[in-house]
Amino acid sequence: MPRIPFHYVDLRTFCYETEDEKRVESALRTFLPEDFEVTRTESTGHHGDRIVVFSARVENADGVRRVLGRLAELPEFDTLLDELDERVTDNTELFLRLDKQAAFRGDVRRGDGITLRAKVEAYPATKAAAVENAREALAQAEQLDRDGDGE
Repeated sequence: MPRIPFHYVDLRTFCYETEDEKRVESALRTFLPEDFEVTRTESTGHHGDRIVVFSARVENADGVRRVLGRLAELPEFDTLLDELDERVTDNTELFLRLDKQAAFRGDVRRGDGITLRAKVEAYPATKAAAVENAREALAQAEQLDRDGDGE
């Protein structure tokens, strides 16, 4: 297995009072390894409404591969690769928003509801190096997914 050039991947979503907590957590788990720990934090919105924040940090290589493998299922995966220069910050972080409703159904789509933030390894720590490392890792994940070797 090739080296994964990510320090970690953070996933986060909010559960509002009108939503079912189990369904929202299930949507987040679409991107996580099986039985992965999800942190649950309660907060209060501007108008006093309850908001639950579900989050997870994936730091081990196999877990990161799982997340990248799910991203490789995006219908517009090639577009994501083309946009990496816009999605990677000068601080070598990759940002992406994913559709919470689609994730609940087990589908991977871009949209609203789940935020992905991944810290890309880059030596030297430049945006250009991070973009190239992210591109290579995502392309490898797509190849594994296409070959049927991914999860």
